[in-house]
Amino acid sequence: MSEEKKQELSLKDSLQHKNRAEVLSYNKCFGNLKELAGQFLGVAKLSKRVEKPVFHFSLRLAPGETLTNNQLIEVGRECAKEFGVADNQYICVLHKDTKEQHIHIVANRVGYNSKVASDSNSYKRMAALCRKLEKQYKLQEVLSPRAFLSPKDRLLPRQDQRKEKLKTDIRQTLEKVHSYVEFQQRMQALGYKLIKGRGISFIDDKKVKVKGSEVGFSLAKIEKVLALKQELATKQAEQKIYEAAIQRDTKQQTLSPAQKMLCETQRAAHVEHSLIVPVTKELSSLLEQLLQPVDTSNYLPYELTEEGIKRRKRKQKSHRI
Repeated sequence: MSEEKKQELSLKDSLQHKNRAEVLSYNKCFGNLKELAGQFLGVAKLSKRVEKPVFHFSLRLAPGETLTNNQLIEVGRECAKEFGVADNQYICVLHKDTKEQHIHIVANRVGYNSKVASDSNSYKRMAALCRKLEKQYKLQEVLSPRAFLSPKDRLLPRQDQRKEKLKTDIRQTLEKVHSYVEFQQRMQALGYKLIKGRGISFIDDKKVKVKGSEVGFSLAKIEKVLALKQELATKQAEQKIYEAAIQRDTKQQTLSPAQKMLCETQRAAHVEHSLIVPVTKELSSLLEQLLQPVDTSNYLPYELTEEGIKRRKRKQKSHRI
């Protein structure tokens, strides 16, 4: 991004896009990006077994909440302690290009003693750390992912406003459109950027990315809804043509009022018992079911699912071989 563009964005949203990053603290390292990379690499070579020597964490405060730089440095230090890298190389960086304060902690998993900090259960450990920091600094308290809660705590009601809004926007948009192109255009008009691959993700105006599967609308489900809507529209059009043809034939005949009434009754019976009607009813019912988002309260990132864990273990094993 050019300097002019950064300045333009800074004036537009009152955020700092130029010089947006500030290093709050260095731990056993120093210098610019190139110097830091060289230092991290030099220490990482002390271990020949580690594949991913760098830890990267990001912590974001809720809208309206702020901490001083010293407090953010303390938060970074607490994070480093939790993951066993407090005595390793790490830096704590503050980003200023979003309305919510957020910091990044980049640490070397390899220490000067050549020992490697464990990265197992990182989601669970980070969730526990966030709950601890919320109480320590009197920040807004939220619940951890349900998978990390006790059976009792899993019963507590919870709501992610961002995901709830996305869920509503997807459902209401799907009700109005009949093709993926229309769906994409309407979602973009609502402020979302769509990323379509094997799945689908949505990036809102705060640059927060949410997978469709996290809110009950996977790409497969969206495509099935749209295909059903197209099929339903076709069947409904066929039904209208069928009804119009019967009505036209009736009008062309010279009939008495009683005969016309009989024909109208027969026409209604034909329509009611035609093959098109049950199909359209079935499609409408199925469509209504699909438009209901599934319960995602127990959603887990792929890395934490049984399949994800097995895949990571197979990959690690193949690298060792």
